[in-house]
Amino acid sequence: MTEDEVRASAYAMPLTSPAYPKVPFRFVDREFVIITYRTDPEALARVVPAPLMPTEPIVKYEFINMPDSSGLGSYTESGQVIPVTFNSVAGGFTHAMYLDSEAGIASGRELLGFPKVLAQPKLEVRKDALVGTLDYNGVRVATATMAYKYTPLDLAAVRKTLEAPGYLLKILPNVDCTARVCEIVRYYVEDLTVKGAWTGPASLELHPHCFAPVAKLPVLEVLSAVHLLTDLSLGKAEIVYDYLSK
Repeated sequence: MTEDEVRASAYAMPLTSPAYPKVPFRFVDREFVIITYRTDPEALARVVPAPLMPTEPIVKYEFINMPDSSGLGSYTESGQVIPVTFNSVAGGFTHAMYLDSEAGIASGRELLGFPKVLAQPKLEVRKDALVGTLDYNGVRVATATMAYKYTPLDLAAVRKTLEAPGYLLKILPNVDCTARVCEIVRYYVEDLTVKGAWTGPASLELHPHCFAPVAKLPVLEVLSAVHLLTDLSLGKAEIVYDYLSK
């Protein structure tokens, strides 16, 4: 392989068999259960990286089924998103994310900086309730329940919330273990269709784990819950803050 051939073909590791395809990624029948809860403001302040600013002591705990993801297949995610602002632009900072897909982990971390870690999340319907669980190597880390399709929500209003940008802290190391990339990325979803949206009673339990520390943002009060069914694509992304240029 010549140097020109390497430059022409290189976009992801490994060179001759990349772990994931090129964008865009399209998600069909992407299903969310999002439980919003109040947490300790001091604990929240310790994990939100400046210049992002938390808006309230609020966390959104998510379980996401992705049965039809272009180039990535079928997998499940679970994690925490924190409402924040950056230069007065509101959005959600993805603080933690656990999933069961090598391609999903590699693409999310390398391209945009999603904090993806290998674990065993699950979202299923058990009779009249949705049940989400997160295990890390056989140890239960999170359990959520929500009434199944309990009260319909306005689809247009839900669409506006999903169109808000997301924020990520992207870090890539140099060979000497210093940071080669350290930046805030802002991204959006595109080609969004909200197929269904519901709210209802819900519960959430978080358990301590040294490698999946979701319980460090403790659940003080469950505020609301939504169950969503969507089609969407990961769309435009931009670097909005570079720590290494300061």
